Amino acid sequence: MLRRRVIPCLDVANGRVVKGTRFVDLTDEGDPPELAERYAREGADELVFLDISAAPEGRGTLLEVVERTARRAFIPLTVGGGVRSVDDMRDVLRAGADKVSLNTQAVADPDLVTRCAARFGSQAVVVAIDARRVSAGTGDARFPAGYQVVVKGGREPVGLDAVAWARRAVELGAGELLVTSIDRDGTQTGFDTALLRAVTLGVEVPVIASGGAAGPDDFVRAVRDGGADAVLAASIFHRRQVSIAEVKAVMAAAGLPVRAVDPGAAA
Repeated sequence: MLRRRVIPCLDVANGRVVKGTRFVDLTDEGDPPELAERYAREGADELVFLDISAAPEGRGTLLEVVERTARRAFIPLTVGGGVRSVDDMRDVLRAGADKVSLNTQAVADPDLVTRCAARFGSQAVVVAIDARRVSAGTGDARFPAGYQVVVKGGREPVGLDAVAWARRAVELGAGELLVTSIDRDGTQTGFDTALLRAVTLGVEVPVIASGGAAGPDDFVRAVRDGGADAVLAASIFHRRQVSIAEVKAVMAAAGLPVRAVDPGAAA
């Protein structure tokens, strides 16, 4: 069985790592390269770097910050935010990313997923899906799974059913999906396992769970109940509420295969 990955997330705005609740009320959490180096040392399996203000501001990825981050962390790095073309993806990969995450632009130009996969391989293309639960009783047939896609950093709903878009993204060439519950983001109320299960049952590529982690048991539930292949968190790691080693120990005790953490890793 494949090992389940634990992934810290660096949400970056104006060159700094930030974190909020449901994508708003952001607070400064530190320097991206410094946090990346710390997480690599502490046993993270991968890192996700999301330039969360690129799409709303209509600009490209902060490549200089990506380069500095990649130089400090020798583990796989996924970078998203501001990628609008195959050339943009090339530039992000050259800056040190191993994979590139497409979100807003993938919705606006779905063929971009196919073009990027054809150029760089599906394994390098991650489609990020920010999903918000649709209020019960609306009767809106557009959202049979009960979740809609929201783009531009959680600002703009686009009338797409999140699970249908997940399946379509894989058909277009995505090799991995990063699924974030906007409702749970930053709330520390646990992952939305219903959303995760709906997505994972419909696709055959790895799914990263995001949004709502409060403690190690939530990581277990995201995998066991939600079917996630990897679990991502931000604030609980940034603020040292729980360590990567603690999360992996609980996951291992629950029978989930994980990569061992060096006992000498810093807490």
